[in-house]
Amino acid sequence: MAGTGVFSDILDGDVYKYYADGEWKKSSSGKTVAIINPTTRKTQYKVQACTQEEVNKVMESAKTAQKSWAKTPLWKRAELLHKAAAVLKEHKAPIAECLVKEIAKPAKDAITEVVRSGDLISYTAEEGVRILGEGKFLVSDSFPGNQRTKYCLTSKIPLGVILAIPPFNYPVNLAVSKIAPALIAGNSLVLKPPTQGAVSALHMVHCFHLAGFPKGLISCVTGKGSEIGDFLTMHPGVNCISFTGGDTGIAISKKAGMIPLQMELGGKDACIVLEDADLDLVAANIIKGGFSYSGQRCTAVKVVLVMESVADVLVEKVKAKVAKLTVGAPEDDCDITPVVSESSANFIEGLVKDAKEKGATFCQEYKRDGNLIWPLLLDNVRPDMRIAWEEPFGPVLPVIRINSIEEGIHHCNASNFGLQGCVFTKDVNKAILISDAMETGTVQINSAPARGPDHFPFQGLKDSGIGSQGVTNSINMMTKIKSTVINLPTPSYTMG
Repeated sequence: MAGTGVFSDILDGDVYKYYADGEWKKSSSGKTVAIINPTTRKTQYKVQACTQEEVNKVMESAKTAQKSWAKTPLWKRAELLHKAAAVLKEHKAPIAECLVKEIAKPAKDAITEVVRSGDLISYTAEEGVRILGEGKFLVSDSFPGNQRTKYCLTSKIPLGVILAIPPFNYPVNLAVSKIAPALIAGNSLVLKPPTQGAVSALHMVHCFHLAGFPKGLISCVTGKGSEIGDFLTMHPGVNCISFTGGDTGIAISKKAGMIPLQMELGGKDACIVLEDADLDLVAANIIKGGFSYSGQRCTAVKVVLVMESVADVLVEKVKAKVAKLTVGAPEDDCDITPVVSESSANFIEGLVKDAKEKGATFCQEYKRDGNLIWPLLLDNVRPDMRIAWEEPFGPVLPVIRINSIEEGIHHCNASNFGLQGCVFTKDVNKAILISDAMETGTVQINSAPARGPDHFPFQGLKDSGIGSQGVTNSINMMTKIKSTVINLPTPSYTMG
């Protein structure tokens, strides 16, 4: 059970504590933030509403702890990360329970997220030992006009304090994808979890505590974004920000100052379907890509661009599969569960109403009960409809019929997003040409968009983000290059 057993330290009455200086603490504010269960629409958990002064103390502790941690041998850092991964997997059940109750993630998927996160931590530990354990040796005479009088030694050193802000939809996995690279690289880390997903994240942080990481190295502050959000992202003690979420990231990037940023800000991932595509494969991937976790994924299929000649057949195949999706509570492992909040459900409904007013074909009846929205396929969507461009983050998928490959590429590239996309065809030459033409960070050929495996590079163009994720890329962006140059009085050459 959440908040019991080894997790009893993180709970005070019915309010979860925040984590600082290696201890679980109550905020001096005396205030709490309620976390609403998307299914029941009632308060499920409460977390501390931390103050700006408490953030200041956390930042000071993180700065001090980082100096000692940077002197900790790589093998020791990796050893502690492996231990944290083992503890996380051991306690997957209570963490998964939190995911079910605060973000309505289906029970089976919740367990998968926790286990995947443990694997990510272990992989990061191994990768960090490899790439941080070697540097470069340069000699000066490779550049014109120089003798061999200078030896340059380069290595990767930590940035300092990393601020990690994960999203509600993967509050554990997208937290550890920031935490593990930061720690193996010798940084300290301050975590600001999303409100929906905060309790899952607090349980995850306790696993790092149980693994024995030094005090102050990892902190987790909860609270209202309106009170500590800007204060955190603009804090002079922060040396790097890794953020996953929505439009808020654009505002953060404008305010953050001269520090490295890693931003993943959503997408309108297009699925381009050519005449020669395997339509059964396409339909299966549209269901998986468009409707898993009720479409609340940055890499969900957000628009289908299908050639007119095969559109009727494809739509019928997808309709048949949509009819088989189970709808209901996450505890029952249903395919479609409630979206995260009433405001999200209202936004999705607004897109649906706009599409209806403008003449889209509804392949199913639109149905909503509270935050639960039944899966909906919209055919004959046109570019003048909001759903053609905006990201619903829900189980509603538009189909736009196209008459040429160029038309599909144009629609994809006209979006202000550029996270991922996919193309279905049996012609590998066309697939590569379309992939090259699509202005997205990743293109999947004959499969739905996806983030992962977690060591694959993951990045977006345009408003979809800054920088690149994936284990290796995250480690590298959380370090900087340090050079030491040895100057010799006379040229020296090895004769062999």
